[in-house]
Amino acid sequence: MIQVLWTLLVLLITFRESVSREVKCYSRFDNGDCGDLLGEVTIEDCCLNPHYGYIGADGKCKFCGPASWSEWTTWGHCSVPCKEGVSQRRRECQGQGKCTKKNSLKELQKLTLETKVCIEPDCCPEQGQWSKWGEWQPCSATCEKGMRKRVRTCTEPPPRCGSSCEGPNEEEEHCMVDRVCPTHGGWSNWENWQPCSGTCAREDLPRPTQRRNRSCSNPPPSSVPPGDECPGLGSETRTCDELPSCPVNGAWGPWAPPSSCSVTCGVGVNEMLRQCNNPAPKHGGLPCTGSNKDTKICNTKNHCPVDGQWSQWGTWEECKSNRGKINCRKIGGQQRRQRWCEHTDFGGLTCEGKISDYRPCFDIKYCYFDGKWSEWSEWSHCEPPCGEGAYRTRERKCIPNLSEYPEAIGYPIKAKAYFEGTPDVNCTLLKDTKETRACIKVPLCDT
Repeated sequence: MIQVLWTLLVLLITFRESVSREVKCYSRFDNGDCGDLLGEVTIEDCCLNPHYGYIGADGKCKFCGPASWSEWTTWGHCSVPCKEGVSQRRRECQGQGKCTKKNSLKELQKLTLETKVCIEPDCCPEQGQWSKWGEWQPCSATCEKGMRKRVRTCTEPPPRCGSSCEGPNEEEEHCMVDRVCPTHGGWSNWENWQPCSGTCAREDLPRPTQRRNRSCSNPPPSSVPPGDECPGLGSETRTCDELPSCPVNGAWGPWAPPSSCSVTCGVGVNEMLRQCNNPAPKHGGLPCTGSNKDTKICNTKNHCPVDGQWSQWGTWEECKSNRGKINCRKIGGQQRRQRWCEHTDFGGLTCEGKISDYRPCFDIKYCYFDGKWSEWSEWSHCEPPCGEGAYRTRERKCIPNLSEYPEAIGYPIKAKAYFEGTPDVNCTLLKDTKETRACIKVPLCDT
């Protein structure tokens, strides 16, 4: 029965995307990213394995397993570079179905977006101003045309808090020296390579060579004042490596039979291999083009196991004792809470761990105690987490004096005792037990 319901759930969810539309199916889903492409199949066949993922109509990677919340992203940068602003983090619902029954945009924003106040250093960047330009430095050349430069410093005033001055700190201009420069010799372009000394390469003789020349004429060196001759040689020789034996290009042999399917459930691949031996390339011949491996998608039509997942713990039940009434008495009892192993199907593993949890307790419901006020709590997150009107709160609570109760109870091993129920606590009156402040520069909500 559970298998039938699971199959109907997968069919109902995927029907919303497309009953028969083929999608790219991947064997690995990692927090919103798909990896290891298998091929294109229908969504129903891809999601026979709840660990797989596929590319949806919106171009994003979708998860085949049951719906669950992703991890929260890290807190983003503060909305301002200095003083007080806000930081945000997000999460999203991944998998088939919904992570919550809440539908309104405001409720969904509370589940997928959190905003907190951030305070950056009070020091805000301020630009500096340049000093006056310094004197021009000597010309870089000893004859005819050269370059000279001058500099200035960002000190009047200097920048603050990591800022700088706008513009360059150096300035250059051309300069002239009243002296004629000598003309040094320069090589002309190389002539074309002369023909090789042979038409083919023989194994019993040195390889043939070819030669090319150039002249010191671009420009020739001057006589007055005397210029330098061209450095290097006016000719060069190389071997004729382009004269190999006749090449034989490679060709592929037949495909070997395909391997068995790579998986025993869901969608996998068959692999086929071939060799470049019909004939093999030699004497510089071209290798075979293409790949020596090919894969085709294979479908076992078997659903993969779906391992169980624990539900959230239920609320703690009433504090009880087999020794009778314990309300407002220093007699310990016991509380229980439970959880359930959900989604196990197709031979998947059941959840590890216990279905029930117990803890020692005292029943103080409606009991009278003298109390004292707690310190202020931490500031809450901003509500709503985006848009206008966001605020944060903190409060003080009237805490009962429970010092007459033991901190740990139990036999033979003692454990920390918890208090169940809301007592009647008497504290001195305070003017304010709750504070509210506006959150500053909260980003607008996503449309």
